[in-house]
Amino acid sequence: MLVRLSAANQDNDRLFPGPSTERQPVHTVYGGAHLFKSGTAAKLGAHALKTLQSHAPDAASLGVTDEVYRRVIEKLHREPVEDFRIDFEDGYGHRSRAEEDSHAVQAARELARGSGTPFIGIRIKPFTEALRERSMRTLEIFTTALLSGTGGRLPGGFVVTLPKVTIPEQVWALAELLKGLELEHDLAGGAIKMELMIETTQSIIDKHGRFAIPALLDASDGRCRSLHFGVYDYTAECNIVAEHQSMGHPACDFARHVMQVCTAARGVAISDGATNILPAGSDPDAIRRAIKLHFHDVQRSLRSGIYQGWDLHPAQLPTRYAAVFAFFLDGLPEATARLRNFVDEAAQATLDGNVFDDAATGQGLLNFFLRGYNCAALTEQEALSSGLTLEELRGKSFLKILTNRTAMVQPSTQRPAPGTAER
Repeated sequence: MLVRLSAANQDNDRLFPGPSTERQPVHTVYGGAHLFKSGTAAKLGAHALKTLQSHAPDAASLGVTDEVYRRVIEKLHREPVEDFRIDFEDGYGHRSRAEEDSHAVQAARELARGSGTPFIGIRIKPFTEALRERSMRTLEIFTTALLSGTGGRLPGGFVVTLPKVTIPEQVWALAELLKGLELEHDLAGGAIKMELMIETTQSIIDKHGRFAIPALLDASDGRCRSLHFGVYDYTAECNIVAEHQSMGHPACDFARHVMQVCTAARGVAISDGATNILPAGSDPDAIRRAIKLHFHDVQRSLRSGIYQGWDLHPAQLPTRYAAVFAFFLDGLPEATARLRNFVDEAAQATLDGNVFDDAATGQGLLNFFLRGYNCAALTEQEALSSGLTLEELRGKSFLKILTNRTAMVQPSTQRPAPGTAER
């Protein structure tokens, strides 16, 4: 089922609904499709625990509190990988037609047995003129074998990742292919979601000098779940030499901010890139430096409002969780006090110490607890210490919380609206 690249999708005014506070994995781990097994996640978790024991055997050596360290170990035992991408692109390379066909079937059959992760997907090759036919063939073979092995059911959180996007027509072509696969296999319309990799300059600013991402999202016909930033391909296109290609380069800050602005209110999540200096090898000092760098990069993303990133090696899993858990636990006392104070005051703006909070900040505080709870950085008890009920937390709307709580206040205690007289 080959789809020609023709006119892009219509309906440019469509918004893509869905709250930004739905559970979002804190990372995506990429692994070559030829190596994927149903037990890969457990194997990566065991490797991560071994790395922790060898190079950061206690909280101090990892630079975190005892509580964070305990939660990291628990997470690595319970759910070591949140999201895994079976990779037919950079992590796989170019192989013969027969070999890639065989690996597509093999990986799909392994996935049909289970992944051990709440989110899973496949990264195909780019939809360039040279690779589009191969990419589509792999996706068709993989999908057919997967659904054959699962009795026609997609795994939970399944997604198809399209790399090196440059024009909306590539996204439209993938959307059409996914639509055809759904019809062929009796799946509900829109069941197969996609992710777009933002790793070319053309996917940030198009040839007309406009932000490119809105048109890419429109072309996805509502299927795009998230955008993933590719640090090293993007900086290479910006003519930045390898020595200075890094997560913290100003060129990356610009691209990430464009991604944030262009996805606002569309319900599309954002994932940051990867730290490519890995905590691996035989030099303990080099491994410790890599651990420190990865921790710094993850927390930098979190401070920038990006709550997901790539991980390329199992030894990065402990650092990923340590950085995420520390971010939320360190911010918990202040966020708890501010949100409790705001909710207690119902709909009024508040001054907590020297910090002014309004309703928009209230939603930001609520999102802090939602994200922390969803990724297991915060326990249910810690999330509810904010003064919210579990129902309010799951409702995801600070405005609804204020509206409901204001309605519960007795009329005699309510302040009259501005410009009205008390009766």
